[in-house]
Amino acid sequence: MGLFSTTSTLCHISIWINQHPSPTLSYESRWSTMRKTLQYITTIQNLINRVLETQLEHIDAAGEILAHTIQNGGFVYAFGTGHSHMMAEELFYRAGGLARIYPILEDALMLHNGAIKSTDMERLNGYADLILSRYNCTEKDCLLIASNSGRNTVIVEMALAAQQAGMKVIALTNLNHSQAQESRHHTGLKLYQLADVVLDNQGCLGDAAVEVPEIKRMVGATSTSLGAMLLHSVVLAAIERMLENGYHPEVFSSSNLDEGDEINHAILEKYKGVVKPL
Repeated sequence: MGLFSTTSTLCHISIWINQHPSPTLSYESRWSTMRKTLQYITTIQNLINRVLETQLEHIDAAGEILAHTIQNGGFVYAFGTGHSHMMAEELFYRAGGLARIYPILEDALMLHNGAIKSTDMERLNGYADLILSRYNCTEKDCLLIASNSGRNTVIVEMALAAQQAGMKVIALTNLNHSQAQESRHHTGLKLYQLADVVLDNQGCLGDAAVEVPEIKRMVGATSTSLGAMLLHSVVLAAIERMLENGYHPEVFSSSNLDEGDEINHAILEKYKGVVKPL
């Protein structure tokens, strides 16, 4: 069961359909559509419950790494390829987010600059070393790598390169998927096998969670929703640990609050010459 009563939710949806008739869809078609929608939302609820049951220790361990990194003057680097690059952006320059986040945003591995090309590039040997060499990473820093499958060459080699630099590695991944598929790296290793801490988004094989038999496809990916929730939970765990240690971290406000620009000004002046994406 999810966090809410499924029976109660179904009743409310049925009432809503009757009160909001569609000029183009029959009742049966509209109800069928809503059932798929409800199935997806309920799946997300259930995955959140599974995170609560299985991931709190991992969240705390990742938060400990972030807290140690920031308190000792390091940066939290964040990296992902394909859709997972959004996880690096999710942490960066974020309302309520930590200031010492440094996203590694490589255009060739992102979708806006050629989606097909990005798939080819994330399988390229040696590319990760070239990317990380452009950053002044040291053992004071840590690296968070997001990859739902954790199997592609760039992801594996980025974790290996970070380890060689003395960095702690946090993996945000899908163990159900990763453990069911072969690595595409010549070592046979996958991301979760290289990380100091693994955050499991609890997703299914292939990420998409709702079966639509009429088109013979699964629809409704869950990794983005669960991944963002896990990352913000880690940030909160890190902040709690830093406050316990008597350290007050720098945190962004929303720039769309009236007071946001004033709050953020000192942080941006301090880091805009250091964190290049700023």
